[in-house]
Amino acid sequence: MGIPLNCIIVEDEPLAQERTRSYVEKLSFLHLSAVFDNGLDALVYLKTNPLDIDLVFLDINMGEFSGIRLLEAGVLSSQVIIITAYDQYALKGYELNVTDYLLKPYTFERFLQAVEKVRNNFSKQAPPVERRFVFIRTEHRLEKLMLSDVLYIEGMRDYRKIYTTGKPVMTLQTFGDLEKEFPAGMICRVHKSFMVALDKIVSIERDQIRIGEKMIPISDTYKKAFYEWINHPAANLRK
Repeated sequence: MGIPLNCIIVEDEPLAQERTRSYVEKLSFLHLSAVFDNGLDALVYLKTNPLDIDLVFLDINMGEFSGIRLLEAGVLSSQVIIITAYDQYALKGYELNVTDYLLKPYTFERFLQAVEKVRNNFSKQAPPVERRFVFIRTEHRLEKLMLSDVLYIEGMRDYRKIYTTGKPVMTLQTFGDLEKEFPAGMICRVHKSFMVALDKIVSIERDQIRIGEKMIPISDTYKKAFYEWINHPAANLRK
């Protein structure tokens, strides 16, 4: 499900405020942090509250300190969904880079459509999480391996021996199991008894790979796939 989006409601009409609150509470991916009936209190909250606010549901007409003035104050780093009974503010809202514009009265379906725009924007902004380690099953425990330490893997009958910049790790996991454990495009099978880490290859000569002082053979079975792998690494990342 992911981390809920923190939101606030800024709305001075009690019935409209309650409707928006009820819609927010129906959605598990939204967390209502606060509700305000005027823009000035919302401004103070946004300036002083340490909690990051992801989304503001903002009414336009709220007495002296309007929603437009709150937008123009430059304190909103969050996404904004304008809620108003007046369609003449639509252009102004989009000039101020709001995510969507809900015209009262609006349905839950229309509310959900606006919120999904916000979610989509966050999913586009979210950087991919970079894996830094894996856990490998040994006979008695799960051994943590930093990906940056892995050099190559050698098959030894029923065992696979993972050579690292530190101590080697023995596992009963198959080469196929290990391929699934490591990020795509990081390691490649080059022989029935060997897999190698691409970033640790020092040189390749006469179908042999040098990693440190170790020379690893490239067999005919895996030769074509290996050379395609090193020549087009980006394609292998998508597999």
